[in-house]
Amino acid sequence: MPQPGRTSTAEQRDALAAEVRRVLAATGAAKVVLVGNSRGGNAIRSFIASGGAPMVSAAVLGGTPNHGVFSDAGRSPNAEFNGAGPFLAGLNAPQGPNGNEVPDGVRFLTIRSDRNDKYAQPDGVWIGRRGTPTNVTFEGPALKGATNVAIGGIDHRETSFSRQSFAETWRFLTGAEPATLEVVAESPVVLDGIVSGLGLDNRQGSFATNLPLAGARVEVHVVDGATGERTGAVPYAKTIGRDGHWGPFTTTPTAHLEFVVLADGYATTHIYRSPFPRSSKVVSLRPDRLATADRGALAVVVLTRPRGYFGLPRNRISLDGTSPPVGIPVGVAGVSAARLRVTDATMRTVVGEFDGERIAGLAWPAADNQLVVLELTY
Repeated sequence: MPQPGRTSTAEQRDALAAEVRRVLAATGAAKVVLVGNSRGGNAIRSFIASGGAPMVSAAVLGGTPNHGVFSDAGRSPNAEFNGAGPFLAGLNAPQGPNGNEVPDGVRFLTIRSDRNDKYAQPDGVWIGRRGTPTNVTFEGPALKGATNVAIGGIDHRETSFSRQSFAETWRFLTGAEPATLEVVAESPVVLDGIVSGLGLDNRQGSFATNLPLAGARVEVHVVDGATGERTGAVPYAKTIGRDGHWGPFTTTPTAHLEFVVLADGYATTHIYRSPFPRSSKVVSLRPDRLATADRGALAVVVLTRPRGYFGLPRNRISLDGTSPPVGIPVGVAGVSAARLRVTDATMRTVVGEFDGERIAGLAWPAADNQLVVLELTY
């Protein structure tokens, strides 16, 4: 059903189709390679099945729930992520003499976790149905007729954003081994991205969007990597226009950065980041709001991992000296943020650590409607 801030399968497919045609026209190429994570794979498959196949040479799907996050003809029968629903059942209809689930003419690679993908589990715990069978297996992202790879221990997001997944993607597309799996530093480093905000749904509360937050203001400070204190260098600042871009900002591959996002209706959000070894045009920024549960805290600090989840005992995680932070369960990796409510002092250093990556930030006072985010890169 229509929901505020959410695209339908048709809208997502059509947006992808328009972008593919734009890229082909701009480059003169005959075909594209499409790489998608999670729901992104749904759009790729839908586009290819709806006439896009002649424009695509290969598709790489990381963690895409190709057979649903559940499969139940009697429950939410039209849901996009119901393997028994019309959308996925249509995409998975047998094709050709071998009954493949992928069309001829496009090479497909699926990358999945062996058992650690929160959306490919036999029990419904990660979709709010603990104890209820999903009728989906660990092999749910695999497709008959595709090259299917399972990587031990990776989580749902790491099916696309881990080094192992990069290596599998590179081998599939080129037939060769990658020269390196390290992130090779360059100088100078130029950063940019979109500032977006949160929508509001009366039924489900706030939700993230990718729509530009025009009128917001961004400051970028160089900070001491050990303490989060600002170094005194003149900060970069920009008011966000209709295109949403906060950059370009030029820095070095060793600089620890603090991004400050100020926007009406949001907390002043301080986002601390590890050094960026290479340039990037997709450093997205989003302000947040203090939650009702945060009332009474002197400061609120969130440790977040957008490119993966926290897993125990798989990962080493600590926040402000507590290891593991409160709220991270043992077992399947399915939580990507830990929240700390500071009760002793403000403007002191708070450190978040994850498998060797360390980020230090200052505990800005919540009483002044300020929020701190320690955002992991790896």
